[in-house]
Amino acid sequence: MAHQDLSITAKLINGGVAGLVGVTCVFPIDLAKTRLQNQHGKAMYKGMIDCLMKTARAEGFFGMYRGAAVNLTLVTPEKAIKLAANDFFRQLLMEDGMQRNLKMEMLAGCGAGMCQVVVTSPMEMLKIQLQDAGRLAVHHQGSASAPSASRSYTTGSASTHKRPSATLIARELLRTQGLAGLYKGLGATLLRDIPFSIIYFPLFANLNHLGFNELAGKASFAHSFVSGCVAGSVAAVAVTPLDVLKTRIQTLKKGLGEDVYSGITDCARKLWIQEGPSAFMKGAGCRALVIAPLFGIAQGVYFIGIGERILKCFE
Repeated sequence: MAHQDLSITAKLINGGVAGLVGVTCVFPIDLAKTRLQNQHGKAMYKGMIDCLMKTARAEGFFGMYRGAAVNLTLVTPEKAIKLAANDFFRQLLMEDGMQRNLKMEMLAGCGAGMCQVVVTSPMEMLKIQLQDAGRLAVHHQGSASAPSASRSYTTGSASTHKRPSATLIARELLRTQGLAGLYKGLGATLLRDIPFSIIYFPLFANLNHLGFNELAGKASFAHSFVSGCVAGSVAAVAVTPLDVLKTRIQTLKKGLGEDVYSGITDCARKLWIQEGPSAFMKGAGCRALVIAPLFGIAQGVYFIGIGERILKCFE
């Protein structure tokens, strides 16, 4: 079982590389997901492609990468925590490592999900504000009569036209609400990430096990990649309703006539009443498209062992 003593540094490098490559590839789709989940009714975007085309037209190519910097900065620690935690819990819970015990694997996934929220929650909070800024700008053009001053973070109306930056939002949040401001939607994030991990990790382990190659001692790269993608999409779609709630709760600036939610149940109730059950699956396709390559790439990087190769260079 040589895989077990893979150094933690190599693991962290793997997680980091996987995160960076993954985010760069799929960030625009994630932006579309946030905007689709935040729009009420069938207002601005018909779907993912429509949203991306409009964004590219209105805000340029890099407009699609709004908020990517936050993600790129924090995705490494996040992925690292998640993968390391999952490994740690698995070794803790499964003595001989080889025996597959589904309950224990779910527990391990659960632990990983809980650990990672420390980074995920504030990261998503900031990312969502930045991703949604463009949608709101268009929203406000349609209703220019509304006093812009009252809608912006700071009091000057000029600040509404300045592009919000992550540091600006973070500072403002910390100043007005303290740390709790950054961790808004923590409950919703946990509600999304724990079920996600509980579905993803065991599903991946078992799918991957199907392609186990006696000679190589592990499944082939293609098999791992596909397992990662499948497990990722299934888990992503399964927790989409929770993700919609999280997006809505974490969005600070609302467009006109958009609801403010006091909590998870309140948000769920209003969504159900006002937009119907289908609203809970908003952005599900986007989510599957985002998560599948993200996790596929992550598993791939792990399997190629980029971290180990980098470390070998330094030896």
